[in-house]
Amino acid sequence: MAPPNNPVNSTFSVIGSENSVNHFDLSNGKFNVKGIPLLSEVPSNVTFSPFSSIPPQSSNAPLHLQQRVQTISYKGGFLGFSKGEPSEKLRNSLGKFSDRNFLSVFRFKTWWSTMWVGRSGSDLQLETQWILLDVPEIRSYVLILPLIEGSFRSALQPGVDGHTMIYAESGSTQVKASKFDAIAYVHVSENPYSLMKEAYSSVRVHLDTFRLLEEKAVPGLVNKFGWCTWDAFYLTVDPIGVWHGVKEFAEGGVSPRFLIIDDGWQSINIDGEKPNEDAKNLVLGGTQMTARLYRFDECEKFRRYQGGLMLGPKAPAFDPKRPKMLIAKAIEVEQAEKARDKAISSGVTDLSLFDLKIKKLKKELGEMFGGGENGTSSETCGCKADNNGMKAFTRDLRSKFKGLDDIYVWHALCGAWGGVRPGSTHLDSKLIPVTVSPGLDGTMNDLAVVKIVEGGIGLVHPDQADDFYHSMHSYLNKVGITGVKVDVIHTLEYVSEEYGGRVELGKAYYKGLSNSISKNFNGTGIIASMQQCNDFFFLGTQEVSFGRVGDDFWFQDPNGDPMGVYWLQGVHMIHCAYNSMWMGQIIQPDWDMFQSDHLCAKFHAGSRAICGGPVYVSDSVGGHDFHLIKKLVFPDGTIPKCQHFALPTRDCLFKNPLFDNKTILKIWNLNKYGGVVGAFNCQGAGWDPKEQRIKGHPECYKPMSGSVHVNDIEWDQKMEATGMGEAVEFAVYLDQAEELFLVTPTSSDPIQTTIQPSTFEIFCFVPIKNLGPTAKFAPIGLTNMFNSGGTLQELEYDESGDERGVRIKVKGGGSFLAYSSEKPKKCYLNGTEVGFEWGADGKLTLSLPWIEEAGGISDVGFLF
Repeated sequence: MAPPNNPVNSTFSVIGSENSVNHFDLSNGKFNVKGIPLLSEVPSNVTFSPFSSIPPQSSNAPLHLQQRVQTISYKGGFLGFSKGEPSEKLRNSLGKFSDRNFLSVFRFKTWWSTMWVGRSGSDLQLETQWILLDVPEIRSYVLILPLIEGSFRSALQPGVDGHTMIYAESGSTQVKASKFDAIAYVHVSENPYSLMKEAYSSVRVHLDTFRLLEEKAVPGLVNKFGWCTWDAFYLTVDPIGVWHGVKEFAEGGVSPRFLIIDDGWQSINIDGEKPNEDAKNLVLGGTQMTARLYRFDECEKFRRYQGGLMLGPKAPAFDPKRPKMLIAKAIEVEQAEKARDKAISSGVTDLSLFDLKIKKLKKELGEMFGGGENGTSSETCGCKADNNGMKAFTRDLRSKFKGLDDIYVWHALCGAWGGVRPGSTHLDSKLIPVTVSPGLDGTMNDLAVVKIVEGGIGLVHPDQADDFYHSMHSYLNKVGITGVKVDVIHTLEYVSEEYGGRVELGKAYYKGLSNSISKNFNGTGIIASMQQCNDFFFLGTQEVSFGRVGDDFWFQDPNGDPMGVYWLQGVHMIHCAYNSMWMGQIIQPDWDMFQSDHLCAKFHAGSRAICGGPVYVSDSVGGHDFHLIKKLVFPDGTIPKCQHFALPTRDCLFKNPLFDNKTILKIWNLNKYGGVVGAFNCQGAGWDPKEQRIKGHPECYKPMSGSVHVNDIEWDQKMEATGMGEAVEFAVYLDQAEELFLVTPTSSDPIQTTIQPSTFEIFCFVPIKNLGPTAKFAPIGLTNMFNSGGTLQELEYDESGDERGVRIKVKGGGSFLAYSSEKPKKCYLNGTEVGFEWGADGKLTLSLPWIEEAGGISDVGFLF
């Protein structure tokens, strides 16, 4: 029992819930919600415990959060089960269901999750992170959420004949259990979005191992535009190329406010090579995945940078064709190696021709690099001087590009993809063979996993996790780096056998990471990536407040489908939209980068405009569409960001917008003075359970029709927006069609729309204000921006005098649009009366300048 003065138990005993009777009950083999059978044939070894019956022994959750959770405790509880024999892997049915719509999220790779829908427990996929059940009988939704209990984590799996299985594992044969009281959490609500918020709040208080997004600060870059080097260079990234990339954006009128130097900057090498030299001629992702970190500072090509090099008149030029040529040659090497592997699997014994070709291509690649330049001994560099290396480079960048607020660099959770090279640093690193969890048997074939299994991981002992991360991050802090993109996060589950299992190993590593982020990067300077599994979210997010919600941006299908250049982009949006439902409770969703000159760049841009997170691209040097970027980004590098994070609309929750041949993905979000719905045709690809991969469905890649309604926006999900949702009439602007008209929440029919493949429409809704007996008004914003409503900074109506007025602060330059049923008497721009255009259709337009001294904000006024 907890001590009498335990504040949590005191809270839970004093505060009563609205209804003392729990909405769930388990009896006679049936699990019911409000009297409706949810699961049948529940085994007798399964238990249900109301939330309040298993109070946390202690909690650092804020008191208001504990109180909020307690008031809804009757809506949730815990499922458990027991077995006769202890084991490190336990699988048990929770019961069966059929003929009931569900939405779920499952891991399709070790690192990445996506949505899946179905009608039965047997339709689930392996490694399901949660399942949302539609219960129309009581106009409600139920969430089943696998948890962590003790040293075990859990996931849902499909069973036979409609059964839903729970799979609990420790990740170590030395850690066994036979009984769980709270291995899954269930919660019911009438609103699916409130359900996710309530459920994760309850689990946060119960586990007390993570913090919600609402409890944490987010990095400043979430409101800004940035550039990531990955797709521009891959592993060939170097200071001169980075400099020219930033310079091009500045000259194009959209200066990045943050820069991410992705993989390719670290000091890494491969087993069997010289221990104090960088690996040579690395280009493509995959070639570095068996390499290990051998020192904490930057690699030779960055250490060689001399301060002031790029600031003078003789600054080195950069050939934008060079990365492309290196990448093309590296692809030839990769294809030759794949052909050799295929020959081996086909039984070919004479591989001499394959080997000769690979040797020839690698020689050509080495010559393109300049004869092994990257292999120069690290001892030749005077990298300790302040006027050399990363410190000098970041200083020069900030000296030249004044708006560059943040410079992040990439690293893997274990240091590099292959961890830390044993004996290379002061840390105790040990080469650990990789064991892939049985739960991942149903996931997609993944080059990263193949390579990590091949090379193992040089794992720093978990007792040194604090020292490990502080050694890396304190150095980076000293050389001008303000944050890190931490990737390859879910490798820990591969190497946990000797360390108490995946939960205990995760706790040690995530604690060390969190402590270092707090010490070195203000507690916010981190982007989490390749992390989409419940281990990380329940254990690793005390400090982390920002992370990826989708797989990588793929500019083409790595498996060779020529249509992948199109359908992979819709798949990316589906990942992001549905993952945000759960991840958005804990971190600010990051929809990742894209390339502005890609064939589907506009498609991506439309989603980023209303995703509610930052906008960043991975353009190659010389490969930009500045016209497109300027529809997303203000000249000062900030963005017209939505106030919430984008989520699928209710009528998309139990549909498949990827290959059901009928559903348009609709996502909703909120602006300061309105709401927005984006409609995207993502049809054309999706997960194939039999082939265990995402593949194209060309029969679905065609125009799709659907409808949009103002009620698609969940106004009550942000307190400040609730009042807007009560408006009796709205103006709606269609961004792509450039149409403006009025709708009402109750009497207007849904707006019918047809969306071409890989295209979209954005619907901007703004409440109508009645000014006097006849005039109606609603500001739309700048229509040259995809999220026009995001440009509205302040809005004030004045009805006190004979003349009724509207005052609006608008950020950005371009074409301002408002709906006005009457022609205004006067218009003022920054205190000066100006002309405007008004038509009988209600379109009121005005051209606004970008005034740098005013931060790009214009004061607009109308008198009626």
